[in-house]
Amino acid sequence: MQTTTETGSTRTSSDAQAAPTQLVAVIEALLRELRGGETVPVLLDDDLEESLGIDSLSRMELMLRLEQAFGVCMPEGAVQSARTPRDLLRAVAASPRRATPTPLAPVPTGQAQPKPARARSQPPRQAQTLLDVLTWHAGQGESGCHVRLLHPGGDSNVLTPEDLLQRAQRMAASLQALGLAPGDTVALMLPTGFGFFECFMGILFAGGVPVPIYPPFRPSQIEDHLRRQANILASANAAFLVSDGHAQSAARILHAGAPCLRGVLTTEELRALGGRWQSASVGAHDTALVQYTSGSTGQPKGVVLTHANLLANIRAMGQAVQAGADDTFVSWLPLYHDMGLIGAWLGSLYHGASLVLMPPQDFLARPSRWLRAISDHGGTLTAAPNFAYEILATRVHDDELQGIDLRSCRAAMNGSEPVHATTLERFCQRFAQHGFERHALMPVYGLAECGVGLAFPPLRRGPKIDVIDREALHQRMVAIPSSATDARAMQVVCCGLPLPGHELRVVDEREAEVPERHEGRIEFRGPSATAGYLRNPQASRALFRGEWLDTGDVGYVVEGEVYVTSRIKDLIKRGGHNVHPYDLEEAVGALPGVRRGCVAVFGAAAVDSRSERIVVLAETSVAGPDLRQALRDRIARLSVQVLGQPADEIVLAAPRSVLKTSSGKIRRADCRRLYEQGRLGHAARGVPRQLASLWVDAMTRRVRQHARLIGEAFFALWLWTVFATGAALAALAALMPSRPLRKRIARAIARAGLGACGLAIEVTGNPAPAHGPWVFASNHASYLDWLVLTAVLPAQACFVAKRELARWQVLRWVLVRMGVHFVERDDVHASVEDAKRLFDAVASGESLVYFPEGTLMRAPGLRPFHMGAFIAAAQSGASVVPVSLRGTRSVLRDGSWWPRKATVVVEVHEPLRAEGPDWPDAVTLRDRTRERIASACGEPVLS
Repeated sequence: MQTTTETGSTRTSSDAQAAPTQLVAVIEALLRELRGGETVPVLLDDDLEESLGIDSLSRMELMLRLEQAFGVCMPEGAVQSARTPRDLLRAVAASPRRATPTPLAPVPTGQAQPKPARARSQPPRQAQTLLDVLTWHAGQGESGCHVRLLHPGGDSNVLTPEDLLQRAQRMAASLQALGLAPGDTVALMLPTGFGFFECFMGILFAGGVPVPIYPPFRPSQIEDHLRRQANILASANAAFLVSDGHAQSAARILHAGAPCLRGVLTTEELRALGGRWQSASVGAHDTALVQYTSGSTGQPKGVVLTHANLLANIRAMGQAVQAGADDTFVSWLPLYHDMGLIGAWLGSLYHGASLVLMPPQDFLARPSRWLRAISDHGGTLTAAPNFAYEILATRVHDDELQGIDLRSCRAAMNGSEPVHATTLERFCQRFAQHGFERHALMPVYGLAECGVGLAFPPLRRGPKIDVIDREALHQRMVAIPSSATDARAMQVVCCGLPLPGHELRVVDEREAEVPERHEGRIEFRGPSATAGYLRNPQASRALFRGEWLDTGDVGYVVEGEVYVTSRIKDLIKRGGHNVHPYDLEEAVGALPGVRRGCVAVFGAAAVDSRSERIVVLAETSVAGPDLRQALRDRIARLSVQVLGQPADEIVLAAPRSVLKTSSGKIRRADCRRLYEQGRLGHAARGVPRQLASLWVDAMTRRVRQHARLIGEAFFALWLWTVFATGAALAALAALMPSRPLRKRIARAIARAGLGACGLAIEVTGNPAPAHGPWVFASNHASYLDWLVLTAVLPAQACFVAKRELARWQVLRWVLVRMGVHFVERDDVHASVEDAKRLFDAVASGESLVYFPEGTLMRAPGLRPFHMGAFIAAAQSGASVVPVSLRGTRSVLRDGSWWPRKATVVVEVHEPLRAEGPDWPDAVTLRDRTRERIASACGEPVLS
């Protein structure tokens, strides 16, 4: 008797009866490898993830083995969604049979047949912004493909430059209709698709700034993911969050916990909203992107990149690989990551190349798809992190690679994480028979602070490996060449020369440049360099070393090419030596029973020593005390062999214990934090509990926010009540017959009012110098400045105010009674007369209080000074007393009637006197005064 499947293939009933046993045998064999030889019985209804510890990458391996065992081609969606072996059994039964594989034949040597060149123009070299780039390409009348989006079934969709321009401008109109203002940030939590492109460019066309963040990927880590994204939203002060329907539940949680968000929208909602697009003024030095660096659990670091930065990086990388309109870039890299966003998409957009794109989950489900796409579409350029090349070199079966021809690929870049020499060799050896040429493989180096790329090797040179003495590097920080057969040898991959227009240097702790082959801190400079991190001045200051930027990496230089040895934060300080973790991680990951790519080596603080303890954290499913001890012994021997010293502690943890970034990098600092907190290896909470915890935290933040707003409202109401009462009392004081008495009462009212409002006023210096008269000159940041100086400065000092305040009769009468002098700012002849009056006042012994900026504005900054105060002081022989105000802008900013609590600092500087009565003397006095005020006002000096 026979049974027929939906695909039309036939299987005997005996086959169907044997299938469960065979499937269980395949799973048990995989588990034995994962658990160091331990036999784990498998039942058909076991939970694949929770009970058996099979994660997404292990599922990929399991799928390949099941396809091999049953001779079928399984849909990866069914494999990834399967919860139990029984679900996998159903997927096997429903899968079409695979054609009998033929022996793998090597691809003929030589170049692939060239494809006809596309008739495209040169890239827009005069473009100042990304908007100029897209508009230029769309205006060329090019109907060719800009992006081809691949789908698992083999279908694809095409996006042209004209399509993208129209969609982006419609999206910009919708965002402007929602109230997006120039400079506002918009977070994009979108998967790979056309929606990402039109939203990204639409935000730019609306004058906003896109902030890509990655959508949730692993349900088991959703709490950690959303907490990190909430920190990014708060850091970026994002006005809107754009997501797709699949991420709406996560987006709603983020909205609840991010008070800055004015709305959460899907791409479909934005398309439907409509509106009329108004062209925004966008220049080369406006921010085009805020790229948040991955891996930090502290204050997020958003790299600010302008249009000029991005275009400089794209042009330099294009020059390094000789990119052009005839190129086809094949990529599966996520668009929220700089290599996929800038290197693949924006680089292809600028050079007019075609981008063949697949979602990253399609690559993870079946890695051979990446190479298949290169073969099918004649891909000439591609890029990926090291782990992708390692998977293809070691994990994909030969029958997955039938018919793949890689002769068209002329540049395959390997970067974004440490590049391993063994991976490069394995990849080149395995895919030589598919036409891949060794010289096409390019280990590259870059960082978000430089756009994406910083150093590329010469084109068509191929990988260059430096074999050095590990002990000399660790102990003396010198890269001494060694023999590959030496037990102490280590291999370091060359990442090439700095990109055109950029520079690299290696320095020691004293910022002195070190000789060749000496290890030190890598610094760079160039047109792609960021100006700093968004709203993170402390991290921005730490980034710069004068005009050089700190990469956070260590390495050495040979013949101008850079060799990266480690991240500074990953180095372990042990006995005065630097210990690099990567070689040991790779060696431990290759042990049976240890999950490859899931090993972290880091240093932990030692209580009784200045050195750090070496900790090895390795994921394993090995059970049983004897087996686990044997694994520890093997790791300990490896530590001595690789590092020359034993590890202080070896932690064997359950799967998914090693924390990783969105791009798969090991988060060593976070693993160290959990280790020091004693939380390593704790079982992750279930998804419902994680979501509940996030909702509770979000609601708590909302309650605190509302409580804070209520408190601020009460403070504002109280402050304005006090000010109104004080103004009424000051009007009554103006009725007093003596001006000195009136001014003493006004000062007492000002002091009492500030005290009643709870505003802390810190005064340094001498606010009442003897032997006047004096000309007090202060910066002007807020309308509160009058009240503060009235309370602090001598009562007899009279203010100088702009004549606009005299328009209201009652206010004019009160101010005149308080001795205020009015000056004209716009009428030249009136200004001259006012200057004479003020000179006479000072000459007669009257002290004056000036705001030499003449006015105030909302934005911070010390503006240029008018000359009136300094001419009066120079000609009368009076000294100028500089006064720096700090904090009044925070209490009451111009254009806002919503005051906030803050500390106000008044610093009264030593008096300054002009050298003489002439104009140059007054100018010098003005400049010296402005310099003193600038030193303590805490605001930038504007020209």
